[in-house]
Parts: sequence; structure tokens; C-alpha cells
Amino acid sequence: MERFDPELVFFEPDALEYPLGKKLYAWFEELGTPIKMTTSHNRVTGIPGESETEKYRNAKRTLVVGIRKTLDFDTSKPSAEYAIPLTTGCAGHCHYCYLQTTMSSKPYVRIYVNLDQILDKAKAYIADRAPEITRFEAACTGDPVSLEHLTGALAYYIEFMAKQEYGRLRFVTKFANIDSLLNIDHGGHTRVRFSINSDYVIRYFEPGTSSFEERIEAAGKIAEAGYPLGFIIAPIVKYDGWQEGYWHLLEKLHERLSHVEVKDLTFELIQHRFTKTAKNTILKRYPKTKLNMDEEDRQLKWGRYGKFKYVYKAETVEEFQQLFEKGIQEYFPRAKIAYFV
Repeated sequence: MERFDPELVFFEPDALEYPLGKKLYAWFEELGTPIKMTTSHNRVTGIPGESETEKYRNAKRTLVVGIRKTLDFDTSKPSAEYAIPLTTGCAGHCHYCYLQTTMSSKPYVRIYVNLDQILDKAKAYIADRAPEITRFEAACTGDPVSLEHLTGALAYYIEFMAKQEYGRLRFVTKFANIDSLLNIDHGGHTRVRFSINSDYVIRYFEPGTSSFEERIEAAGKIAEAGYPLGFIIAPIVKYDGWQEGYWHLLEKLHERLSHVEVKDLTFELIQHRFTKTAKNTILKRYPKTKLNMDEEDRQLKWGRYGKFKYVYKAETVEEFQQLFEKGIQEYFPRAKIAYFV
């Protein structure tokens, strides 16, 4: 099972004033992991590498431990009202990931140790909206599960939210490092979503993450632990044999979950898309990628953030939609397709 064990760690000095910061410093010191200090988690220098590509790969193996100073949460519509800070950056090497461009200059992984301050702010947001439910997304800018064996922070957030009458937590992961979450009090207030895909897509486009089989098994354990469960099938990619690959995915999910009563199961379906900037970055960082980004096979779509994106043509999208609607109806007739985009 893939998980993130950094080869270099930076600490902000003030992070050592918090229990989690002290714990992590002692842990990495005992392991013999190289430790450096930095004035800010936003301005890290000294990551080794002779070329930009080498520096990028080394940065993806670097952890920065800091304090979240900005406590105003970003919005996270439509899936949640707010993005709750937990981690920024990801150790995975997914070829298509939007973090390739949004965090292009800071690909290192950051975690925040002032957890109680962050949760106090979450409590204030909940109080402002009560008695409406306030949802918080914990994986907008990174994958917290990949770090859970180091921090325990996700379990801390889950237990906090279990006590909030009007608060809910949600996160999505490509990692199977979830055993520490199985026996804690979640109160049904945290929805765990697995980013899942066909074996082909995971094998060729998602290096550094948990395998097809590991994710399906982890999803089964989460369902057995009584968490609300969801799946994000993204990005849906057209390749030779894609129909068989995605049908096999739904079959294997059904096989693992068939003996578990999963309430309120959701699917979120997202076709592959890319911008010109993202394509150039991906080809520079992963020059041997099998990811097809031929613009002739795509059509332009105006994106939310003022950029054109290349998406699949209408006939391909219709084929995707028909397959997933048929498969989900057959294997998970009580599940809800939250959206297909």
C-alpha cells in the first residue's frame, strides 16, 4: 500500500510550539529523516535537484510542517460550504491532476499543526449557519489520508465533527491508509469518498497512490464501519478497452459491498479535461505518459475560472453516460449519481 513517508522535512519554528509539531519533529529525528527549518511554509527553498524535473520530483517527497495563519476558509461549492484546512499538496503522481498547475511552483506537501484553532473557526462557521447543516471538505488541496499515519489529524477532525449537531465533514482519497479511522466515533457525520477508476487508469496515470484492489478493499472497510460512503469516478478516460475496464470496476465494487448495507451511496462522475497550460506541464513532467491529450479528439468548453478546457466530444460523453447509468442502476439501484460533468 502506498503512503507518504517523506525524505526531507521542513519545519516552521512556531510549529514546534504545538503538540503535533513536537510529535512530528521527534518522530523524524528518531527516524533520521533530514530536517531543515523554514521561515514560512509558503516560501520553501533548498529542495535539491539539478533540473526543474528533478526538483519537482524531490519536492513531491518533501514535507513542510507549518501553521495555518489564514483562518478564513475558502468556499467549496457545490460539494460543501467550506474547505477546511488540513493539508496542501499531494505525494501522488497523477498525470492529469489539477494541482499540476494550481500548485506548480509549490509541489511539496504541507500540513498544519494548529488543529484546534482551525476547528474553533469551523465551530464559528457552524454556529453562523445553524440550524442549517454546514459541510466542510477536507481534501480540496491535498489527500489527507496519505498522511494520516503521521499526523492522526483526520481522525481528530472526524471525532470533532461527530459532536457537531449541524456540522458535517467530507473528504476524498486515492489512498487505502484508513485502518486508524475504522474504530473511532464518527457519528455518521463524515462522508468518505474514494476516488476510484479502472485498473488501467490507476496503473498508468496514478503512480504513487494505492492500487485498484487496495482502494476497493478500503472502501469495503469504511462501509462496514458505518461511514456514509461515496465514489468519485474521475477522470473518466477513453482508451482501448475502456468499456470493459469501467464495467469491471463496477462489478468489483458490487462484489465487495454486496454484504454491507450502504445507506445514501453516491457517485460523482467526471470526464477527463485539460487546459493548454496543464497539457504542457504534464508533458514536461511526465514525457512518457500514455494519457491521450490530442486536441483533435476534444471540444472546447468554457471553464469556471475563465479558461477554456478540452473535454470529450458529445458522442463520447454520451457513451460514458450510458455505460455508467446502466452499470450503477444494475449494481447499485439505490445509489444516487450526484452529477456527471
